[in-house]
Amino acid sequence: MAINTGGMDVAVIGGGVIGLTSAIALAEDGHRVRVLSRDAAGGTTSAVAGGLCWPYRIRPYERAVQWSVRSFHVLAALAERPEETGARMVTGTMTDATDSTDGGREAHSGDRPDDDLSAWYDAVPGLRRASVTELPEGHAAGWRARTPLVDMPAHLRYLERRLTDAGGSVERQEITSLTEAGRTADVVVNCSGLGARELVPDPDVHPVQGQLVIVENPGIEEWYVAADAGSADTTYVLPQPYGVVLGGTARENAWSREPDPAVAEAIVARCARRFPELAGARVREHKVGLRPARPAVRLAVERLPGGTPCVHNYGHGGAGVTVSWGCADEVLRSVRTLREGDGPLGR
Repeated sequence: MAINTGGMDVAVIGGGVIGLTSAIALAEDGHRVRVLSRDAAGGTTSAVAGGLCWPYRIRPYERAVQWSVRSFHVLAALAERPEETGARMVTGTMTDATDSTDGGREAHSGDRPDDDLSAWYDAVPGLRRASVTELPEGHAAGWRARTPLVDMPAHLRYLERRLTDAGGSVERQEITSLTEAGRTADVVVNCSGLGARELVPDPDVHPVQGQLVIVENPGIEEWYVAADAGSADTTYVLPQPYGVVLGGTARENAWSREPDPAVAEAIVARCARRFPELAGARVREHKVGLRPARPAVRLAVERLPGGTPCVHNYGHGGAGVTVSWGCADEVLRSVRTLREGDGPLGR
């Protein structure tokens, strides 16, 4: 099927950060874009995200780093207008989740973390090894960096405005068939997140449950994260304009969206070991989000049964914000290839 060489009618499925950034990239390139989403942006998993720009629970590493670096630079530019965009540049510390005083595995001792994200660490401007005085007691190594920290509810509102300004639209509509969506579009872009499990269907998509607690800020200005990729419990403290986001959990295949009081108490206790003033902070809200995980992100093109090309862009796990703009660039490149003719299709 040949596709016209002008701007195309594109249906983007999903109104979270992945769907909105993909839609913006396409609309600003001259395409006629509709975002179709069952939930308003504030009701998506993206709205629950802590908003730190840092790769977490995402594969494949090499592509994830490329996407993350691109998003880092976009978000850093947006951070020049924090009240408008919700993005700010904030300094913080990243350490391993294991506290060496508890007899656990020792923290990394090299100048760069001992994982496959080394290219990310090399790309972050100003990243350096933390000094002993900058590390929490019991942690042998960590890293200091100034990175984008995004107020996600505000950022999602900004993205929707930016899409509208580019001529796109957002429609509240539940999509139960990609093929059906393709009947009124030249291209479908599938950013359905966890919904892809049933919509594609793709049984490799599964939830990684994350619970967090939002408290009043007792004066914390820096972010702090202690997390290992495979740990079910993490510790993070993210100061946002609306309070401090305390986390968290990463429970594989847990579907409940109801906060667990015992888990919330444990989260506050872990965070208070790093910042004792958090122990008495007034709780504002409890939240639970389901990260849309997959063994690897699916960002590829295939032909739907009705003949319409579909660009899949889902399975970003806990790094949707971090890779959003990089993935949007790839979606745009795929659609440009399709516009020029029948581009390569693959899974």
